[in-house]
Amino acid sequence: MTGSGSVEVPRRVLPSALVTLSVGLLTVAFALLYWSVVPHLVWQWTHDDDYTHGFLVVPLALYFVWERREGLKALPIEPSLWGAGLLGVGLLMLVLGSVGAELFMQRSSLVVVLAGGVWLILGAAFLQELLFPLAFLVFMIPLPAIVLNAVAFPLQLFAAESATFCMQLAGIPVLREGNTIVLSNTTLEVVEACSGIRSLQALLALGAVYGYFTRKAVWKRWALLALSIPIAIAANAFRVAGTGFLAHFIGPEAAQGFYHTFAGWIVFAVAFVLLLGAGRVLGKLPDRAAPPVEPKP
Repeated sequence: MTGSGSVEVPRRVLPSALVTLSVGLLTVAFALLYWSVVPHLVWQWTHDDDYTHGFLVVPLALYFVWERREGLKALPIEPSLWGAGLLGVGLLMLVLGSVGAELFMQRSSLVVVLAGGVWLILGAAFLQELLFPLAFLVFMIPLPAIVLNAVAFPLQLFAAESATFCMQLAGIPVLREGNTIVLSNTTLEVVEACSGIRSLQALLALGAVYGYFTRKAVWKRWALLALSIPIAIAANAFRVAGTGFLAHFIGPEAAQGFYHTFAGWIVFAVAFVLLLGAGRVLGKLPDRAAPPVEPKP
């Protein structure tokens, strides 16, 4: 009873034992549902160089959850049937993906099912608190081939065109034919592996982590994530141009093997430094707009 005479309605919460049982049953059901999906996903992380960063995504997501442990303890457990709807959507994605042999839909359903389970058993407050760790899991899921093909080829053309432009500015005789760069002593082809899609995905994940740890304002975190895209594309174009310079002045062997791989790591490090610089610039900006100053009478 409050001072005004109104009655405070207590929140409906589940006993801790029932919550533990529900979480345990959901965990077992989750393991049974994804017993074939997860091992194949890990296999692709191991054998696909574009997704080796997947091994870091899950530990980081778990760390984000652990970092929120005190806030989670303070939240009331309020199960919501809305979570059953989201859980049903995730299960439907899993079924459709399995029937159609669509790996991306199967793997994406994993994140949706987790979110639906949290919402169903623990409530909307828990889902809101865990939204970033759950969304971060998206970075571990390889993109479907149709998306990769649609993105990779334009990136290949951009990298080849940018590299050709840089070499022409330096006075190097060069000719571009599509994604092929023709030099006087060799021919370089900007293949899909050199499109920059690998560094783009990895830098996006790093941008999300960097923004999370260093910036409190949500708009700054999104800005860093958005800036990761042009930085990664520009860095890859610079790498292709550098390969062309090495091939011209040193020889065709400089465009392959150790030199090529090492240059990729160096340029990715440079891209991350540029991202750090962008974060420093954003750090000097106010987190929110200053309130208007009322004129003095």
